Amino acid sequence: MDTPDDPFAGGVLRSAEDVTLVVEDGVIVARGDLADVTRDHPDQAVVDLRDGVLLPGLVDTHVHFPQVRAIGALGMPLLEWLERAALPEECRLASEDYAREVAREFCFGLISAGTTTALVFGSHFAGAVDTLFTEAARVGLRVTSGLVVSDRGLPAELLTTPQRAYDEAIELAKRWDGVGRSRYVVTPRFSFSASEAILDACAGVLDSMPEVLFTSHVNENPAEVAEVARLFADHDGYVDTYDRHGLLKGRSVLAHNVHATDPELAVLAERGTAVAHCPSSNSALGSGLFPLRRHLDAGVSVALGSDVGAGTGFSIFKEGLQAYFMQQLLEGDGHPLSPTQLLHLATSAGAQALGLGDRVGDLSVGKQFDAICLRPPGGTALNIGLRHASSAEEALGKIFALGGDADVADVWIGGRQVVSGGFSRAALG
Repeated sequence: MDTPDDPFAGGVLRSAEDVTLVVEDGVIVARGDLADVTRDHPDQAVVDLRDGVLLPGLVDTHVHFPQVRAIGALGMPLLEWLERAALPEECRLASEDYAREVAREFCFGLISAGTTTALVFGSHFAGAVDTLFTEAARVGLRVTSGLVVSDRGLPAELLTTPQRAYDEAIELAKRWDGVGRSRYVVTPRFSFSASEAILDACAGVLDSMPEVLFTSHVNENPAEVAEVARLFADHDGYVDTYDRHGLLKGRSVLAHNVHATDPELAVLAERGTAVAHCPSSNSALGSGLFPLRRHLDAGVSVALGSDVGAGTGFSIFKEGLQAYFMQQLLEGDGHPLSPTQLLHLATSAGAQALGLGDRVGDLSVGKQFDAICLRPPGGTALNIGLRHASSAEEALGKIFALGGDADVADVWIGGRQVVSGGFSRAALG
């Protein structure tokens, strides 16, 4: 099952029981019925996945590398949670040995959840960012990440200067951007902790290396929004703190945007900037209900992010379910979501937001074979639900309602299998 055409614009779920894909050098080169494919490719081996459900690899458009060990710290709003839970953990990544351990846990967590592509909020320490890229390359993840920069409002060890922020970002970008599956993203933490000078330095990196991406937070929590308004009193809202520096472009992604104004949405749409919706985090921190309908009506692209630290884990299926719940509850600004739309938000929408829509996000000919096979254990609710589903759409709804890490049996990235739960293999001929 996949969504090659946007279901928010009339696209439908594509599904088939016996579709056969031919993968060569990591790329899907043919797609069709088994008999036709067998005739045209008689020497290929067959991997039979009909005891499972094959989906595109999941795409996470906002996930914090340093916060793996901070997951589950409940009961606090954003700014208190940062002070008590997230930032102390982020300070520990000054140790490259510690960062190496966290990088292994982080990459394992993504792959185990079926995430094959991620826009990763990196670390404030260049050495830790380098460690993350190294580990992601080792396991084959498709990762876009970068140095997080701030010069106020955070513990002293997490602060930098504009010149250092620029120099370290340029060095990391030259080392990793476009190498294998790695890409670089310019990452001020948020305007709350980034002065005009730091934002200027970020703009300088984008000017020097225009192929890299941009990401940050925006309009997440009422207290944060109020403080940014105080710090940037001469600006036209939170979005404007980035836009005035030329940071919002077609490959920019802003996380959360729960409390957006209509003029801000118009700016995001005009710039082609996407929004990473992180519903579990928004709920856990009491940040608010995401106005999906207003984003869609304004023409702003939306995808899903797990956030991780303030969320409840790496599972994009869980984020899809939480998004479904929140949109059901939000009157006026809510947009009831179908299973097909959830799959789109979890796969192709994320790929498009990251400028990877021509490479990943669905299982079409010409795309990289990034895929997951779900094979829920016998007797579980999802196993029972899939066996008795009357349609592909119903089965997909059950996957988002009931699916989790334990159901992800196989994971491929660029045609290479990185997780195997076992499958049958037979030679043709």
